[in-house]
Amino acid sequence: MTGLPRILTIMGSGETAPTMVKVHRAVLERLGPPPVPAVLLDTPFGFQENARELAQRVVSYFDESLRQAIEVASTGSADLGEAAGPLGPGDDPFAEERLLSRLRDARYIFAGPGSPSYALRQWKGTVVPSLLRETLEHGGAVTFSSAAALTLGGWTVPVYEIYKVGEDPYWLEGLDVLALTGLRAAVIPHYNNAEGGTHDTRFCYLGERRLALLEEELPAGAFVLGIDEHTAVSMDLDSRLCQISGNGVLTVRARGRSHSWPAGETVAIEELQATAEALAAGRGGIATGTAGPTAAGEDLDDEPDAAISGGGSYQGSPLLEVVRAKEDEFARSLGRRDVAGAVRAVLELQGSITEWSHDIPAGDALDRSLGSLRSLIVELGRAGEGGIRDPRETIGPFVEAMLELRQKARGERRFDDADAIRDRLGALGVEVRDGPGRSEWVLAEDSGSRAG
Repeated sequence: MTGLPRILTIMGSGETAPTMVKVHRAVLERLGPPPVPAVLLDTPFGFQENARELAQRVVSYFDESLRQAIEVASTGSADLGEAAGPLGPGDDPFAEERLLSRLRDARYIFAGPGSPSYALRQWKGTVVPSLLRETLEHGGAVTFSSAAALTLGGWTVPVYEIYKVGEDPYWLEGLDVLALTGLRAAVIPHYNNAEGGTHDTRFCYLGERRLALLEEELPAGAFVLGIDEHTAVSMDLDSRLCQISGNGVLTVRARGRSHSWPAGETVAIEELQATAEALAAGRGGIATGTAGPTAAGEDLDDEPDAAISGGGSYQGSPLLEVVRAKEDEFARSLGRRDVAGAVRAVLELQGSITEWSHDIPAGDALDRSLGSLRSLIVELGRAGEGGIRDPRETIGPFVEAMLELRQKARGERRFDDADAIRDRLGALGVEVRDGPGRSEWVLAEDSGSRAG
């Protein structure tokens, strides 16, 4: 197919979350009539024991959320066997040729979480990097997120080795696919990460101190391109425009100074480069310091790799925002004894959890959400044990009958009998309020007081 647009999309995270559905769909719709040939490069997480499960979650996400088929193309370790996927190497001598054929035919190539250094080792010496460039040169879309996004620039952060192993900060040589846009940059996803709590895990778990050290090692003219979590930037190589989508911002950082554009904005690729040059010269932007979580006491037992390759802290998760909203809606409904509203909140929460279940980094957030769902169901069951109908509907006729007898007693000036009826109702939790012509009643629990 000729005349295809050339689109490079970089996601900070959330590549298989509901937040990125619109981004995937917008790109796919520009690639001609369906079915669009699409391929998942599972290499970044190909070393994991659950690689097949993670790949299937991506396949399910594309099928259920996008109504789009995607084939799994593996270039990971041969010892994964069946886990490497239908296009994997294994013992099939023709597997690599089939893999490369699928990549050549694909209009949409996608890769996401895992280890950037592992992916680079596997792709080194293969034609995969050249096929990615060919797709963007001749028509098609490449969408890389999280660990895969780290490989797109000329320089790549080896996140595991620095954060988890404790090696001194250093750069790996990246694929430099980004060079096709004219930008000389190192791509850093998870740019606004805040999982560290008491310590700085921004900039894909580097923190300010280590990023500043790495930044000094970049050659003149190179800069950092940061993409926040659940945020995407789609670069149209023909129109030379970048569309920013999602929940966060796109940041250009050079020589310790930064400038950001929020989601919803469109910016020219040339403006990114010009901004980087101005920042490097000390003009504009914001000077970067050590603001944010303190860098003191960094805890290497935290799990940054979870958010990169399949676990994940739920701090700042958009899924948790949905959970809290549904918990509040459920509580308000029960407070009004609105059974239908409470059930609706539970069902909508279940639907949201299903949508988010494909997100590879969901991890703790998904566990927390499932716990909330179970709690709401238990609470609904407890409410049902005592009867969730408004008790006024049940006791109302009896109270009204007693008030008629009391009104008759008052009319006959049998005030002791009238007071006895009022006191008896009060003891049962019904507060009687006398007014002109007739008496009203409310449940003591609703009035905030209880008659003795």
